[in-house]
This record gives sequence, C-alpha cells and structure tokens, in this order.
Amino acid sequence: MKFFGLHWIDVAILVVYILTVLSIGKIFSHGVKGEKDFFLGGRSLGKWLQFFLSFGNMTDPGQAATTASSVYRQGAGGAWLALITLFLTPYYWFMNVWFRRVRLTTMADLFADRFGSRFLATLYAITMLMVAIVGVIAGGNVVALKTLQPLMVKEAAIYTVTDQKRVAEYHEFVALREQRQAAPLAATAAARYDLLSEFYKRGELQPYVSYLQPVTFYLVSTGLVAVFIMLGGLKASAVVDAIQAILVVLISVILIPYGLVKIGGVTELHRKVPEVMFNLFGGDPASEYTWYSIGALLLVQLIGIAGTQANMAIAGSAKNEFAARLGAVTGGFSKRFVTIAWAFCGLIAFALFGPNLGDSDQAWGLMTRELLPVGLIGLMITGILGGKIALLGAQSVVLSGLVVKNLYEPWAPGKTEGHYVFVARLAVPFLLAAGVLVGLFLNSIVAILKFSIVLLLVWGVPITLLFLWRRVTQQAVVVQVSVTLLLIAVVPSVVSSIPALARSEALTLMTRERIVHSPVAASAADVTAGAAAGVGKTIMRARRIEPVSVFFEEGVVRVNPRDPSSPKTGKGLFRTEVYLLAVVGFDVAGFTAAQLLTTRYLVDFLLPVIVLVVMSLLTRRTDPVRLARFYARMKTPVAGTLEEDTQAVEASYAQPTRYDHLKLFQNSDWEFTKWDRVDTVGFICCCALVGIVLLVFKSVLLVGS
Repeated sequence: MKFFGLHWIDVAILVVYILTVLSIGKIFSHGVKGEKDFFLGGRSLGKWLQFFLSFGNMTDPGQAATTASSVYRQGAGGAWLALITLFLTPYYWFMNVWFRRVRLTTMADLFADRFGSRFLATLYAITMLMVAIVGVIAGGNVVALKTLQPLMVKEAAIYTVTDQKRVAEYHEFVALREQRQAAPLAATAAARYDLLSEFYKRGELQPYVSYLQPVTFYLVSTGLVAVFIMLGGLKASAVVDAIQAILVVLISVILIPYGLVKIGGVTELHRKVPEVMFNLFGGDPASEYTWYSIGALLLVQLIGIAGTQANMAIAGSAKNEFAARLGAVTGGFSKRFVTIAWAFCGLIAFALFGPNLGDSDQAWGLMTRELLPVGLIGLMITGILGGKIALLGAQSVVLSGLVVKNLYEPWAPGKTEGHYVFVARLAVPFLLAAGVLVGLFLNSIVAILKFSIVLLLVWGVPITLLFLWRRVTQQAVVVQVSVTLLLIAVVPSVVSSIPALARSEALTLMTRERIVHSPVAASAADVTAGAAAGVGKTIMRARRIEPVSVFFEEGVVRVNPRDPSSPKTGKGLFRTEVYLLAVVGFDVAGFTAAQLLTTRYLVDFLLPVIVLVVMSLLTRRTDPVRLARFYARMKTPVAGTLEEDTQAVEASYAQPTRYDHLKLFQNSDWEFTKWDRVDTVGFICCCALVGIVLLVFKSVLLVGS
C-alpha cells in the first residue's frame, strides 16, 4: 500500500518521528519559566548538549543535498562550499569564548552594550531577521523540498498529458545533449536543443512527476516546527539535535554502500566519473573551485562567520566557556567528516545518472529513490525533515529573541517575563511564514548558500573588529553596514527585479565559449577510430566549455522559452562586484567561472573592511569609560555559578585594568590577549585535526583509482 508515492512502512516511520518531536516539545514546555530558559536554556547546557546543539546548527542534512549537488556539477572541489569552514575550526576555539564572556542574550545587545547605541541594535535585528529569513528559513525549505520531491513520485500510468510531455522532453534533451558533445548537431536538431535547453536551465525538465508541491509541503512542515519550538524553546531544540545527530550520520553514509554496489564498486566509480572530478582543488576548466577561489571563499568565511546571531545563542547557553568552545570545535569537526560522505555521494550520483540531470539539486533524492529499500527511505525522509526541524527550530528561537529583546521590549518596556516569552512564542510562526513566502520565489539551493555566505559579511566585519579593536566607532559601523548591504543585497535584488535591467544586452553578457584539451584514457571506440594505440592509453580530447552568465548568479534564459526570438533575461541575483570590475575596464567576458567567483568574494571581503577601518579613524572615539567596562568584562573568565560570575564581573567593573597585563600589545587599541595553556593546546589540536580531515578526504578520493 502506498500513500502519495511512499510505502506505508516509510510513512509509519515518519509519523513516529513527528510524534516523538512533539512529545519532546511538550515535555520541555514545563521548564520554560522565563526569557533565559526560552532563549538560552538557562545558560545551563554542558559539553554534550553544546556538542549536539553546535553539530545540529552546523550540520543541517539539507547541506548533504547542497554538497552532493555542487559536487555532481563541479567535482570534488564543489564540496568546498560546505567544507571551507574546516580551516575556521581552530578559530572557533577562541571565538566562542567571546560570545560566552560577553554575557548577553542577543547579538543586537552587543551593539547596545559596546556603543550605547539602540539604533545599531535595532538595525542589526531588522537586517539579520531578513538575512535569516532568506538564507536559513527559506533556504531550509527549498533544500528539504528538492530532496524529498524525487521520493514522492507519481506512477507513469497516472500521468496527465502535460506530465507525459514534460518527461518525454527531458529524455529528448538528454539524447540531444549527448549527440552534441560528440559532434555538431544538424540545424533542425540544434534548434530543438536550444529550445529544450531553455526549459532545462529553468529546472522544468525532470525524469519524473512528484506529488510533493511547494506550498503544501512548506505549510505542513513549517507548522510542525512552529508548534515544537513554541512549546519547548532552545533546550528542546538541543535534545532534538541529539537525536538528529545520529540520524545525520546514518543518512550521510547509508547511500554509499548501496551506490557502490549499484555501479560496480570504486573502480567502476573512477571509470564512469571523469578523473578530473576527483581533484579536491579544482582541475576542471569549468569548475568554480581552484586554489585561488577557495582562498577567497576562506577570507569571506573567516570574517563573516562571527556575524550570525546563532553564535550568541549557542555559546551563551553554555554553563561555562570550556563547554562553549569544546562544543563548537567537536561539533565542527564532526560536520567535516560527514561532509566527506556527502561529497562522495555527489560523485556516485554522477556515475549513476551521468551529467544530464535537469536539476542537480535533486540528486540526493533521486539516489535515495534509486538505491534504498523500503524502510530506509522512511529513515532518509525522517533525517531530512528532522534536520529542517532542528535547524529552523534553533534559528527561530534565535530570531524570536531579536524580535522580543531588540524590537518589542524597547517599545513596550516593563512587562513581565511571562509576557515577553508569550510574544517570543507568537513571533515564531510569523518568522517561519515569512520564510515560506520567500522560499516560493527561490530555486537554486547552491545560489542560496553562496548568497548566505556573503550576507554574513554585513555584520561579521564589525562584530569581529569590535572584539579586537577599540577604535571601531558607531558611525563607522553605520556607514559600513549601509554600503555593504547596498552592494551585496539591495542592488543584486533590485537589478534582477527590474525587467529593463535584467533584459539589458549589456547585463545579459555571457563568457566566451572555450575549447580545452584534456588528457583522458582512450576507450575502445577511440582505438577503432585510430585516435589511440590501445585502450587505456592517454590521449588529448577536445572539450567545449559552454558560456556562463557573467553578471547573474543563476544564468541567462529566454523570457519565453518556446520562442527563440524572445529576449534574454538574467536569472537569480545580480553580481554587483563583477559589474564594478567591468565598469573600470576589465574584460570580464574572458573570465572563467572560478575567476568570477573569486572576484565576487574578494570584493565582498575587502570593501567592508576598508570602509570600516577608514571611517573609524575619521570619526570620534567611543566613550572610554564604556569601552573600559566592555573589555574588562571580556577579559573576565566565566565563573562556576551564575552568582560567582556576577561577583567576578562587578570586581572587573570596579577595577577595569586588572586584566590589562594579558594584552599582547600594551598601550595600544588592539585587544589581542596572550594565550594560556588551554588556548595553546586546543589550537594545536584543532590544527592537527584539520590536517587529518584533509588527509582522509584525499585518501577517500584516491580509493579505487
């Protein structure tokens, strides 16, 4: 018996999980007495709950689909979108101490405390709400939808005429594409290929028809998250994260043995997948990921990672700073290892389906349907849906904290804690509903992830520097945030939404098509054609690198895909950074995909840093008394109990210079401090683990070669 394409056993597994999650929310609802209980778990989470909370926040199973999609399209280098934070893990050893020692509830509180600026706190709350709604809530919805759609497909016998036509056109496109790669198409076939290619770029050609539709899925799954979080708050989310951690590991590795059996083992994997796709640092001329683009991405992540509001909630919920830093580091490294499994699944997807999937974002779901038996499919669905509950659950608590503490409470002060918790609970469904609306207009999960990474720079730059440099001023932060938002959020969205601009001939510019010659192992057909002396001999084969959009993230398509004379229009966000280079004379049409990505990330990194530093030097210093109190508290270690900690902070306020002997640069505005034994040993261990993860990943890619 099947329900909407799913076996009843898989449905039963899903129902049991949903009931379990709701029960956890109900159990923990009795422990929510005030704001600290709801937003920070009473600052009582130990090492294990910190690990699960960090792992759950970092390791959304939706990233499995994102990473597999990126690797399917670009080879192992595509894993860097998720793996780049590997190099930041030693940084977590210190960063999470900042967010615990600052002893605040929300990140917006940081600006009110550091500058005495309610305006900056409000601006942070409003902008980060928008960023999280787009990058986290809407992105989580899209990822879960695209992963689950291939698992709930209609049988061909009940296809409508429209369904039959769409599936038939998909198979026709795949056949024409294979012919075109071997030799130029005849005029009629070429025209047909161009027409079908327009539908393919839009993701409208699929080998199946799904029961699962966006609106229904978003409303039902988001409603479940809302009820769960409104009941239990952050501690309930941490407990679900503990369950989810086990599920994430299972669903990350379970496809690999089934996939290898299906394709005939790792040796066959290397035969069916181009060898260049096993290169961890690019190697494919069409790849976006080379050593220099990965380096640019690392710079963006290094300074942007501090910008997310979740840092304050997760680290702030720890009972002490060692639990905060250990939870972040262990959760982070655990994610890096499962990322390797996700990347390997992307290579298996290429071996299974070839290069012609209509929408690579659905590779994970297609593999699940193709490979897993009844029961395990239900487990996979539970893992993906549970990941959405875990991620959006924690994030909605964080965002409701911004709404209450930094928007509502200043407007309606003096209410009881119960009143503010009620408002926080009420905010959750509204925030999730906003994410549903945005998700209906987004399509590419890889594009969403790239956008989310650069959006963190808006606030990541000032947050990082205000911890380290006394000279940062309120006026400088306002200017820098405004300029950065304009560059990477407002202009990209506005240009895409104005037809006259999106359809402009200048802005729909494509890169120039290139022909590259790559070494490959000769096949029997090559020997027969006289191109090689024997099977397996190395020969050079020509390959066409098709043009990509210079200025639009998701490409350029026809307004009317069925009309070859229809004007072209940009799809996705506009790349303002690349356009600025074009204005000053760079030949951006000659850039490779990796150079386009590098341009975007380097400009996004350099501009906000330069603006903030220059404006800080040109504007008046912050009140020195306020600064002294802030940095005195930041140097005060967190005590064993909340009462002892309060006394320690008061002692530092009474004598703000009592920890100044720890400063690395005495009598300067820089607040770097000397490392103690825990700092040094922890950092060295983290660096060693970075090397181990890279070694394991490279070894996995070499198996069977």
